[in-house]
Amino acid sequence: MTARFDLPEADAFTRTYWDAAGRGVLLLRRCGACAQVHHYPREFCPRCWSEDVSWFEATGRATLHTWSVVHRNDLPPFKDRTPYTAAVVDLAEGPRMMTEIVDCAHGELRPGLELEAVFPDGVPKFRPRGGPAGS
Repeated sequence: MTARFDLPEADAFTRTYWDAAGRGVLLLRRCGACAQVHHYPREFCPRCWSEDVSWFEATGRATLHTWSVVHRNDLPPFKDRTPYTAAVVDLAEGPRMMTEIVDCAHGELRPGLELEAVFPDGVPKFRPRGGPAGS
């Protein structure tokens, strides 16, 4: 079996996150001490350092903050996927998340574009809310 370098390797802590993503669910972490929501998943709160953090199911809604259309990437397996859109999105729950935008023509991208999570290969990516742009 060929190794997939474009898919994450789960460890004991992140397995919960990746298992949920495989089911089409985006999980975030919330601090019980200060109520801060954060992403990427950490075992402690990046705001107050409390270890009283827990998983919760996010809405999967976001808005586009910024993006870059990648036309060249010589690293496998990405060289076979160009062009693709690397992006930062503002999740409805507050945190920003690095991701990829799919099902959207590059010319349709704009700041504040409403997005929804999709999970091809069990990896959270985002597309225009309601389906591909223009549909």
